[in-house]
Amino acid sequence: MAKYLLDTGILAGFIRGSEYAKYAEGKYQLFDPRNEIFISVVSVGEILSLAIQFDWGDAKKAILKKTINEIPWVDINNEEVLNCYAEIDAFCLNKNKAKPLPPGISAKKLQKNDLWIASTASVLNATLLTIDKDFDLLQNEYLNVVYIDKSQKIEN
Repeated sequence: MAKYLLDTGILAGFIRGSEYAKYAEGKYQLFDPRNEIFISVVSVGEILSLAIQFDWGDAKKAILKKTINEIPWVDINNEEVLNCYAEIDAFCLNKNKAKPLPPGISAKKLQKNDLWIASTASVLNATLLTIDKDFDLLQNEYLNVVYIDKSQKIEN
């Protein structure tokens, strides 16, 4: 059994019917009942914003609604997530004295929504599936990150 948190880009891929999302679904068997998949409430907010920004039509909005209602949401109003957010933010800025960046790694400011998503994945002990390389700094430090290349196609 595996546990996955889908980043907003993966979620958008499902809604758009993209090849990379289909690839991720098949490779990681996301909808196999033995696996658990989640989305952060932050990703829900981001995807709803994208629907407005890109003026999605009724058909795509229906897919959006169906998709976000089928995948459990994880709230960030949780002491563990809040503490993890603070720790990861300080770590990325190399201001976490208890856990400094590894030698040769430069500090990097993560977008706030990415921090919430990473913190949620870390607390869940879930693999973060993403199309965003911004999470690389956290690989094996706070969570397992799997980068899905948007050019990925379904293997036949």
